[in-house]
Amino acid sequence: MSMPDAMPLPGVGEELKQAKEIEDAEKYSFMATVTKAPKKQIQFADDMQEFTKFPTKTGRRSLSRSISQSSTDSYSSAASYTDSSDDEVSPREKQQTNSKGSSNFCVKNIKQAEFGRREIEIAEQDMSALISLRKRAQGEKPLAGAKIVGCTHITAQTAVLIETLCALGAQCRWSACNIYSTQNEVAAALAEAGVAVFAWKGESEDDFWWCIDRCVNMDGWQANMILDDGGDLTHWVYKKYPNVFKKIRGIVEESVTGVHRLYQLSKAGKLCVPAMNVNDSVTKQKFDNLYCCRESILDGLKRTTDVMFGGKQVVVCGYGEVGKGCCAALKALGAIVYITEIDPICALQACMDGFRVVKLNEVIRQVDVVITCTGNKNVVTREHLDRMKNSCIVCNMGHSNTEIDVVWFLSFIDRKAFFPFLPLEPQSTVLSSFQTSLRTPELTWERVRSQVDHVIWPDGKRVVLLAEGRLLNLSCSTVPTFVLSITATTQALALIELYNAPEGRYKQDVYLLPKKMDEYVASLHLPSFDAHLTELTDDQAKYLGLNKNGPFKPNYYRY
Repeated sequence: MSMPDAMPLPGVGEELKQAKEIEDAEKYSFMATVTKAPKKQIQFADDMQEFTKFPTKTGRRSLSRSISQSSTDSYSSAASYTDSSDDEVSPREKQQTNSKGSSNFCVKNIKQAEFGRREIEIAEQDMSALISLRKRAQGEKPLAGAKIVGCTHITAQTAVLIETLCALGAQCRWSACNIYSTQNEVAAALAEAGVAVFAWKGESEDDFWWCIDRCVNMDGWQANMILDDGGDLTHWVYKKYPNVFKKIRGIVEESVTGVHRLYQLSKAGKLCVPAMNVNDSVTKQKFDNLYCCRESILDGLKRTTDVMFGGKQVVVCGYGEVGKGCCAALKALGAIVYITEIDPICALQACMDGFRVVKLNEVIRQVDVVITCTGNKNVVTREHLDRMKNSCIVCNMGHSNTEIDVVWFLSFIDRKAFFPFLPLEPQSTVLSSFQTSLRTPELTWERVRSQVDHVIWPDGKRVVLLAEGRLLNLSCSTVPTFVLSITATTQALALIELYNAPEGRYKQDVYLLPKKMDEYVASLHLPSFDAHLTELTDDQAKYLGLNKNGPFKPNYYRY
């Protein structure tokens, strides 16, 4: 028995017809608008001299950032509270004071301090070892008289470190080592607490160096310790303030890029102060570099691209500790992972871990994601980018933004102004690099969301570039607080050691963290896991030739 056709309700048929007509009209109107809209192209100056102009007071954003919307136009993907109502006003143009009447800082919005304080308090809950160190040494004030100038990522976790240094007696002035990683509300909370902080998310290149200079150059205050991440602060002081540099008592550096620069200075006989290489300490290499990146690589990629990794082909350039962490995470989610390496030992490790070691040119046409983590420059070149498939995702997990060939609009004159420690390159060399980078007139840049750009080729192919080639995890997401507690504790102990070391203990060279200090940092974090160490008996200690209290491994031991 057939069912009768449904009877329309009175008046509903006419309403549906009218709604359909309105929908069609809107659709055709939208399509006409899209059809008529001109395709956005990068605007270039007719004369190369335009590129040599230093950003003016009214236009401090770097030329590279003028291509697309500022990364501060939307909420930070690192869960950073941002009031976008004043994004167009540079913090350098604002007159701000904290509740104590001080204006010795430059942040996005001092009114965000309350939000930043909450984030710092949350971070403290998972940084118990650093808080424990603060409580143990607070009475002794081992950093009394220390004037520390710092250049690191400014997040809730580094804020805990900065406030620990202050609690131990130090005076601190701080800037950011990355133009995208600053949490504005945290910077505001530090400024409200009295720390001279000069940083905000979305700085231009000009802003970046201005902030560093404001930290160093202050009447009546001269730094005697440096805490650096990347080496920019160290080289700024070395080149622009040589008299200040000579009076520095110690430098603590935590990145592979910065350590490489320190070794270059030492080799050239130009390092006139002792420096501590925190990057190659066991607690930094094994925990911050390996375990931190194992979790944060996925966080950064998921937040920015919503990509599903199962079955995706990914090439990871570099199989050091960062590369190992990234590969382990990607493999666990079902990705097909390739490795590129220059070191036969690391390459053999990759093979034994089940990865195929290739040259980038062999797989560049087929991979879905390209991740760099080498610490080198020009790892992914314009030639590689031209050969990538449509919608390939490209990102960097190394500290420096030199790994992916995204060149700023700078002539050799501007390069010398921004990077005074670099050798002056011939203009022809710079122009050649300029012409082969992603910043060329035939390519269109579209800002899709915060820290995500589509670079579109003339044939319609697009490559998804994250954070403009800068450090992915801290630019686009966050990193685990507990791991940063390990690194921060290591940095604090290195500063205390260098500042209090008797004259002659450390010469004008680069030193590794003492093994005993590494073990002490690890022991401070074991209570978080309710872990209980086994103690050697006297007979066992004698048999092994060890002190019962450590160190338990020789300096050459590889963990």
